[in-house]
Amino acid sequence: MLSFLQRIGKSLMFPIATLPAAALLVRLGMEDMLNIPFITAAGNGILGNLALIFAIGIAMGFAKDGNGAAALAGAIGYLVLDSGIEAINKDVDMGVFAGVIAGVIAGMLYNKYNDVKFPDFLSFFGGKRFVPIITSAVMVVLSFVFGNVWVYPQAVLDSTANWILNGGELGVGVYGVLNRLLIPVGLHHVMNALIWFDFGTFTTEAGDVVRGEINRFLNGDPSAGYFLAGFFPVMMFGLPAACLAMYAAAKKERKAAVGGMFLSIGLTSFITGVTEPIEFSFMFLSPLLYVVHSLLTGVSMILAFVFDVRHGFGFSAGLIDYLLNYNIAENPFTLIIIGLVMGAIYFVIFYFLIVKLDLKTPGREDEEVEEGSAESESGDYDAKAYHYLHALGGPENIETLDYCTTRLRLEMKDREKVNEKELKRQGARGVMKLGKRNLQVIVGTSVEFVADAMKKQMEGGHHLPEGMQDEKVRSVKEEAEEASPRKVKEEDFQMPLNGKVLPLDEVPDEVFAQGMMGPGFAIDPSEETFHSPVNGKVLQVFPTKHAIGLELENGLELLIHVGLDTVKLDGEGFEALVESGQRVEQGTPLLRVNLDFVKANAPSVVTPFIFTNAEGATVELLKKGYLEKGQKGVMRVEEGGLGNE
Repeated sequence: MLSFLQRIGKSLMFPIATLPAAALLVRLGMEDMLNIPFITAAGNGILGNLALIFAIGIAMGFAKDGNGAAALAGAIGYLVLDSGIEAINKDVDMGVFAGVIAGVIAGMLYNKYNDVKFPDFLSFFGGKRFVPIITSAVMVVLSFVFGNVWVYPQAVLDSTANWILNGGELGVGVYGVLNRLLIPVGLHHVMNALIWFDFGTFTTEAGDVVRGEINRFLNGDPSAGYFLAGFFPVMMFGLPAACLAMYAAAKKERKAAVGGMFLSIGLTSFITGVTEPIEFSFMFLSPLLYVVHSLLTGVSMILAFVFDVRHGFGFSAGLIDYLLNYNIAENPFTLIIIGLVMGAIYFVIFYFLIVKLDLKTPGREDEEVEEGSAESESGDYDAKAYHYLHALGGPENIETLDYCTTRLRLEMKDREKVNEKELKRQGARGVMKLGKRNLQVIVGTSVEFVADAMKKQMEGGHHLPEGMQDEKVRSVKEEAEEASPRKVKEEDFQMPLNGKVLPLDEVPDEVFAQGMMGPGFAIDPSEETFHSPVNGKVLQVFPTKHAIGLELENGLELLIHVGLDTVKLDGEGFEALVESGQRVEQGTPLLRVNLDFVKANAPSVVTPFIFTNAEGATVELLKKGYLEKGQKGVMRVEEGGLGNE
């Protein structure tokens, strides 16, 4: 049941995405703005047909491939259901529920019948064309059922709505707490849909009846906006203050690493009202803080109600919506005062709890669980998708893949195969298990691009994208692996530049030092140009130019990662001298580095040399200390052993 409700919550993101456009049109056309009535009417054209839009969006979300045939079936299903119910009992008004029901059923019917086959004389009606037909038939039956029995659940819903809408500060407070508490399981969208789009009615001057808190507020209902106003202090002030508290409580040596992240997600919350990047940064590390945050959200809702503040949004309670709807709000400036108070409360409580209880918020993690890698912050979604799929046990381990605003929603065949540590190392903010097979991976606001890249690789083959690995070369290599032992002889590797050779366990980074990336060693360089130590091919020049991947002639892959945490330099101080796919020989110039700049702006210039696909092989250092460019006999790789010697 939880998984089913989550799919509804995820699917609601399609129609909810139309709200900013609708709200903007409604506001711009009003008298205090552009005073162009037809623009307001155009926006209300969206808001007045939310049930139909929900049916279309949810059907697409439920469909296994998001096909337009499911969307058409959702629309037809809603029209049949709504018209049938009206013919039976005009007093029955299912509101957005009719759209939700039609969308869910249309999506499920699409998944079952999209490839159905009929005899030749009926073949035209087979496959996807059959989905709207069967949906119509099912909706005829449901319209008869709901037309006769919906009066009873409608009475219950009406009484619930009346309690919430007329419950004063208790009603808005309970809603605020539940709104946040349901985010981890993704069910807040389901509850929001009821409050925002269904509860309450208002008749406009033109005689149109509108439903839901957002629609009523935008159309001038003097009783609407109480269930929206209290979010502004939290999203514009409270959560950014929580970021400041987590930064202040971070370990001194980690402040620089987490400061940029906190600034970015804090500004995102303040300006746009998108809070999940902040909430997921501490939700799993410290559930106690998240419970406190939920309670404080309820407090903010109550304060806004007590001070008679009505405000609303079309997208979320950030600065943009605050300013856009300022002129139609009631006592909007009071939200700034409440926000400053809530910000101070958030900072004090968060800082006190983090320090007093030693909560492991970002920047305070124990060394053994600190995350982060050079690749985890890359904007290369194809590369990130590759690593995510690998950490999830491969495409064959994924039953279904969906996403919402900030998270991947997955149903796994075997959840035990999931490598949570690797997911977090690749940039995931958290991993949440639901039921026996469901999994959510919190990615952030780039989740759509990551999910799309993952789906492409699941359909087209799980492999590193162009520039990281050539599939033809890979296939040849895989065929020859059994015949070609993965060895590197003493003469096959030469020093790429002057520098001090170090064993891998002396690298001041846990990921490399423990061999998590693979066996290898490191060099502390004393000159600026890195040359190829081997004969082979360039697999990848990273976009930030801080690392280069090489493929040796025997198929072994060598990663040269210049410095530690240098991805954050965004390419400054690095000059690539080769391109992906280029053949190289020992001594070919690969990369030029401004060592003085890197030393001043990165934790270290120590450069790991990692054999990333040498599982079960031993990297033996034959020489250590200072060596000169071109010198051989430095190391060798042998099959077997424990990885490093």
